Amino acid sequence: MQHRVDHEQRRRKLVDALWRLAETRGLDGVGMREIAKEAGVSLGQLQHYFSGKEELLLVALTQNGERAGARVRQRLQDLGGRATPYRIIRTSLQEMLPLDRESRAGLLVHLAYLSRAVHDDQLRAITKDATTPLAALFADQLRRAAEDGDLAADRNPETEAGLLICLAEGLTNYVLLDVYTAEVAQSMLDDYLATLFTPAARSGHDQ
Repeated sequence: MQHRVDHEQRRRKLVDALWRLAETRGLDGVGMREIAKEAGVSLGQLQHYFSGKEELLLVALTQNGERAGARVRQRLQDLGGRATPYRIIRTSLQEMLPLDRESRAGLLVHLAYLSRAVHDDQLRAITKDATTPLAALFADQLRRAAEDGDLAADRNPETEAGLLICLAEGLTNYVLLDVYTAEVAQSMLDDYLATLFTPAARSGHDQ
């Protein structure tokens, strides 16, 4: 058991090195030798745990999804009895934006693999697997809001769920490129949510 724990700790150390490089310089020009140097290990040690950069990136991507999911679950749990459809969706959308160092690094890892996913079945499947439950969550909450009379009457929950994800993903890219600040991106999300939810549903929640 101890050997397994040590093995996982070493793999995590190597993945963390990849995250640091993603945050400080991006990953396009980074090779295995630079990752090993950042982690403080030899290239041979790195290759003992990961056959190549693609495998390491895949593990980092999976870890990124787990971390992001944990942050969202914690924030939703913190809402407690205040967890209305509007709050649930707004909180989840905020967690999709690069608002701190950890989320920014994770999103840079995400972007590094995204172009590869177009031509890689495994990476593409991971994207679909991550997007489907999020879209389902948003659609369920929008249907709940519609039943309570809190959603604009002309909106389709499934369509709007997809649009919200696309809006957050697009704003994320522009924040990373410094086209918009994180504050402006959040304001844009709130402006769009204002077209979906009634004033009563949003009253006192935009904070």
